[in-house]
Amino acid sequence: MENLTLARAVPTLVPMDYQKDITLEPGKRGGKPCIRGLRITVYDVLEYLASGMTEAEILRDFPDLTTEDIKACLAFTAAPACGAPAGDFEGS
Repeated sequence: MENLTLARAVPTLVPMDYQKDITLEPGKRGGKPCIRGLRITVYDVLEYLASGMTEAEILRDFPDLTTEDIKACLAFTAAPACGAPAGDFEGS
């Protein structure tokens, strides 16, 4: 039998630009990073996800949020692991 090698496609990761979605305002929520100026912090969303809430549940409970907002929270938090400091964006 012939020895076949199957190559698996590896997706190219494109960093998400979360700068328009994550805002820092000193007088809002203690200066923590918020989503689009709302009073919902990145850490709130991460805690909901960590507690087992699904994206659909979060979006249902917080209708001002979008799927892109949740992705922006994850990208913002992952930035240091990818070599970029969290919060290192224009407007901070």
